[in-house]
Amino acid sequence: MIPKPDQMVSAASNVAQKTLYGGLADLRPMPRTLIDEGQLREVYHYRPQATVKEQGDPVLLVTPLAAPSLCYDLRRSCSLVEHFVTQGRPTYLVEYGEVSFKNRSLGLEHWVDEVVPTAIREVSKHAGGRPVHVVGWSLGGIFMMLAAADDLDLPIASLTVVGSPWDVSQVPMIAPLRPLLNIAAGKGPITGAYRLLGGAPKPLVRWAFQLSSFQKLITKPLAVATHLDDTDFLAQVEAVDRFTANMIAYPGRSFGQLYHRFIKGNALMGGVFELDDREIEIGAIAAPVLVFAGSTDGIAPANAVKAIVPQLTKAAEVRFEIVPGGHLGMLTGRAARTTTWQVLDEWVDQWSTDAEQDAGTRPPTSTGKAAAKAVKGARNSGSGKPRKKAASRQAIGSNPSRRHSSASSRSLAK
Repeated sequence: MIPKPDQMVSAASNVAQKTLYGGLADLRPMPRTLIDEGQLREVYHYRPQATVKEQGDPVLLVTPLAAPSLCYDLRRSCSLVEHFVTQGRPTYLVEYGEVSFKNRSLGLEHWVDEVVPTAIREVSKHAGGRPVHVVGWSLGGIFMMLAAADDLDLPIASLTVVGSPWDVSQVPMIAPLRPLLNIAAGKGPITGAYRLLGGAPKPLVRWAFQLSSFQKLITKPLAVATHLDDTDFLAQVEAVDRFTANMIAYPGRSFGQLYHRFIKGNALMGGVFELDDREIEIGAIAAPVLVFAGSTDGIAPANAVKAIVPQLTKAAEVRFEIVPGGHLGMLTGRAARTTTWQVLDEWVDQWSTDAEQDAGTRPPTSTGKAAAKAVKGARNSGSGKPRKKAASRQAIGSNPSRRHSSASSRSLAK
């Protein structure tokens, strides 16, 4: 295909901009203030814009282990943080800082018992006691769900899971290897390596993330060459490259638990997760739960993510959505602006206390026992709290009138 004159001009301009100034993407982070910190716990409040009044229930973004908080603030115009802040939504984030060899003894308990629950409470306190809409991407979504199920009195308004692989047997990269991994019985080379190194180092984490999108990695030079006139595309490539370059190491014990419990044991599929001396029942969650899966996600395919849905038997509502994009793209890709973010906006508005007060009622604002009783009573009585009904709620995963095409989503409802 012969490029048109305007395309040639745009391509030349982009190449010059990248050569002379080092890039095209606006990588300025959204301004934020630290409101709470502890061991591998940093809770930030994103400062509201001068022209927008901050109001409503707060949103807390939970990062996964090993990934930088750039996942939520990738670049200007492709930043979920920017999207919320410009709307006036009180926006918070919890991240973990640099993981070093001295943190090798920290296990998943640290995040489920201490980091995520403390962050939720501190955000609620900072926002004037309001309940919190918690959004967790990838492993951050798993931490969030385990913490919510373990402590039913956390001030939670709603939960949003984004690309969290609940059934690891459905992950193409891992499924063929699980029988071989189980043969080792905890004595294989991976076990020895992470114990020796104190975890999974940054280069290994970076390589694993890139391998999950191997096809895109191979075709990237051709894609860039054929999109030299597309400034937004090139800016996105730069931002994703920066994200990948800033991967963080896994603590040794946490990596070991993930390897043995999740990859080898597929421990989440039983509905009950053993942690320390107790069992966490995912079905105990009473808060409404929104679940996102990416249509081209190689790390957490739709069926792997959807596996959590049947376990949420007590949730006030469960909604499953397939959206365009891979593991990172579904959260903060260019298509996310008109798909994932819009669905998330509807969800937060639906389950915000302000919306319910406008309707003349106030919903339960925690996932505690009182909330569970209120939800159960509403269902039994046939009345309960009025809620705004989004289009196409006939069945979980059935969204024929969505703005984005999702034939896969409709097939999953069968």
